[in-house]
Amino acid sequence: MPRIVSGTLGGRTIPGPPGKGTRPTSDKVREALFNRLEGWDALDGARVVDLYAGTGGLAFEALSRGAAHAVLVEMHGPTAQQLRRTARDLDLVDRADVRAAKAASVAAQLEGHGATLVFLDPPYDVTTEALERLLLTLRPALADDALVVIERSSRTPAVTWPEGWVDDGTKGYGETVLQFGGPA
Repeated sequence: MPRIVSGTLGGRTIPGPPGKGTRPTSDKVREALFNRLEGWDALDGARVVDLYAGTGGLAFEALSRGAAHAVLVEMHGPTAQQLRRTARDLDLVDRADVRAAKAASVAAQLEGHGATLVFLDPPYDVTTEALERLLLTLRPALADDALVVIERSSRTPAVTWPEGWVDDGTKGYGETVLQFGGPA
């Protein structure tokens, strides 16, 4: 069972969703990711959007480490219900907005949201091209200095950032690759 690595909720477990189909970010990758985000001062007061929430590990970790608010999007209804229960159990109901919908649909609805940190950790069957289109849909929801983190398998093609975006680097952790970027 995944756990929150650090922050005010460090050590608390995150129940997995009902059934199969999610692949939570490993504690090792999550710890490395969040150490980088803290080094970039990307967490304190962040407005987070997690478009493929799964267990919610990334959003809940961000909230534990100082993010102000998170929108967690999960299209699988029972998994979204589990996310709501987890938010309640972690006393995060007022800071965690769980939405049962498709990532692209919610991204299109968030115009003007001012998101400062976005996590995209899609299922393996989501294509690189679909993620590139999602970035364009998501742009109106982002603050000008937003950071987007994409987590994918090392076997999938890298996402090409849209014109007018900055590539902030790529970091590999075994089978997992993290891409960092955002609006220029």
